[in-house]
Amino acid sequence: MDAVRFFVEQLDREHGLNRKVLVEVPEGKNNWKPHEKSMELGYLAALVAQMPAWIAMMVATEGLDLADKSQTGGFQAKGSDSRDALLKLADESTAKGKAALEGTNEDHLNRHWCFRIGDKVVQDASRMQQIADVYTHMAHHRGQLTVYLRLLGEKVPATYGPSADERIA
Repeated sequence: MDAVRFFVEQLDREHGLNRKVLVEVPEGKNNWKPHEKSMELGYLAALVAQMPAWIAMMVATEGLDLADKSQTGGFQAKGSDSRDALLKLADESTAKGKAALEGTNEDHLNRHWCFRIGDKVVQDASRMQQIADVYTHMAHHRGQLTVYLRLLGEKVPATYGPSADERIA
């Protein structure tokens, strides 16, 4: 299996898991957070929904500088009190990521992409490595979101294995 097909299939799997978790996010609690240093629920949920679109940005650009405001205009996740809007964002973000992957090739994915904040290089690697990191980063934040759900008394869906609320047969 080539890298493009692998990433497309992985995105399809992760999208299904994202939707399972996002559908449980309670409406009207965007500002809730478990600790003063934590992200707000609405921001975290929108971040999980939006992350697949990062893949499209990585395919289309040579890098990202978070200190350059001209590059970060659409980058900031914004919470929504509407579950339907959150799920729509997840669907649209995944469609963007998938279209970008389907429009590229392994040679392009092996080329350099740099993530920086001004003069500080955060990560400098191939697009392939950076895209692989999007998946792990997304799983990390989705895991955080399941903790928020538990603390709010909401259902925690099974993702990579069973949860206390959803067994896998």
